[in-house]
Amino acid sequence: MMVKTKTADSIATSEVADVVKVTAKAAAKPKAKPKAKAKVSVAAVDGSASTTSAGVSPPKVKAAKASTRAKSKPFHILAVASEMYPFIKTGGLADVVGALPFALGELSTTKASIVLTTLIPGYPVVMGALSDAGESDMVLALPNYFGGDAQIFRATVKGVALLVLDAPHLFNRVGNPYSDASGMDWPDNPVRFAALSLAAAMVGWGEVEGYAPDVLHAHDWQAAMAPAYLHFLGQGKHRPKTVLTVHNLAFQGQFLANIFPKLGLPPEAFDINGVEYYGGVGYLKAGIQFSDAVTTVSPTYAREICTTKGGMGLDGLLRLRGHAVSGIVNGIDMAIWNPATDAQLASTFDEKTLGARQANKHAVEKHFNLPHSDAPLFCIVSRLTWQKGIDIVTDSIDALVAMGARLVVLGTGDQALEAALYAAVAKYPSHVGVHIGYDEGVSHLIQGGSDAILVPSRFEPCGLTQLYGLRYGCVPVVSTVGGLADTVIDANDAAVTAGVATGVQFHQVTREGFQTAIARTVSLYAQAKVWRAIQHAGMRSDVAWRRSAKQYEALYRGLLG
Repeated sequence: MMVKTKTADSIATSEVADVVKVTAKAAAKPKAKPKAKAKVSVAAVDGSASTTSAGVSPPKVKAAKASTRAKSKPFHILAVASEMYPFIKTGGLADVVGALPFALGELSTTKASIVLTTLIPGYPVVMGALSDAGESDMVLALPNYFGGDAQIFRATVKGVALLVLDAPHLFNRVGNPYSDASGMDWPDNPVRFAALSLAAAMVGWGEVEGYAPDVLHAHDWQAAMAPAYLHFLGQGKHRPKTVLTVHNLAFQGQFLANIFPKLGLPPEAFDINGVEYYGGVGYLKAGIQFSDAVTTVSPTYAREICTTKGGMGLDGLLRLRGHAVSGIVNGIDMAIWNPATDAQLASTFDEKTLGARQANKHAVEKHFNLPHSDAPLFCIVSRLTWQKGIDIVTDSIDALVAMGARLVVLGTGDQALEAALYAAVAKYPSHVGVHIGYDEGVSHLIQGGSDAILVPSRFEPCGLTQLYGLRYGCVPVVSTVGGLADTVIDANDAAVTAGVATGVQFHQVTREGFQTAIARTVSLYAQAKVWRAIQHAGMRSDVAWRRSAKQYEALYRGLLG
């Protein structure tokens, strides 16, 4: 069956300078109070800058010194990102940004607690969430900001401490965060996310009255200019430590040099030791250059991006940063992804009641208009792209069906790959089902009812779908790259005998390597006792955020000393 619900991925020049030249004295005096609680100030940056590079020493993770901070005084972390679940989501970035505040807040520690506030753009859905929350404070006014007036609001929404950059001329648009309704990138994306980054830097150096974060944590290229703004425009002001998390090095935010005059940075910033990158401006490059620590979302991916093969042009700089680069595997929200309570499932289950998954398998078959069968049901929940190895899948469908297996796919992406999947449905209507688009509820059902999930990525910083699969007894079949290698234990003879196997891995990301993995999986599925043991081991895997949150906590404390 085919289900079609397709979904999408004048600029300031001197105007930025107008903002950053406002005096600190003016910034200290509130100008207006739209609500009784509002505290308003304006940006105050003197525009001066150092001509030197960041010169950051690699951070050493160590316990915070009790003598320098009272145990009862919390550490304040300002995260900044272009999307955040449950407000706005296009991919795994939103899940991570949305989960980390709760994960850090739940850590039981005798040390000072960590309080995380997240700055996100004021997209229509985000502003709607603020309105629904009933109360928000306007805490920073930004007149004439990258082509229009803007302001920053503070609120707690759905248990999350938020700062929201309300800049209607930049973010009040129909489409997704990065592209219009037709899927075309917004042409002013460089300016939109420079505005987000500068807002983060302003909050970082203390422009919001009563708030001076200890650490600024930027996520991906859309926020990566924040450390550069702190470096070049924040001289003499509060300087938080900075962390950049690279969720996918393939997306670098690289733009032509003509964008530089629109960023409000001093001329010396356009330098190989600044934001210049191959003759243009590199947002992610700037973040790597100026952040105190650079993390990726798995240890293996951290090693891969420091190689010529995996570094995508940034490997030299990443190697130069040395021990400042590390990897922390993502976790998942165990409350949202809980097969024992998941309302999206036809039948809830846990490790002791795996037989109840059969009702979910029937529901998946019904959704994709497939006849019921006891044959192994593989699934894919993914962007349909070359990176994700979907071309290898489409080239292997004949072989997969010949092995007696079936396939359902939920995702959207390259039109040629979508067309190839439609062709497979036409050829094998009782074996292949495709849902073009994304549906959160369907993704839960697929994980709860399919037998195995395919993740044949050519590179994968971490991956979340294999973690969901482990949690839901949907055995992951993965390539040995990035976080896939770090989170799935291959069902080789030794691992099966020891009872620790959680999935199937393959090393050669080719049609032959993939088809060999499918054959191995089909063989394991036919051994009911072995298959059930693999499911049990996967469901016992530690895929929660707690361990990862402890590593972020250690990183923050190590930076603060």
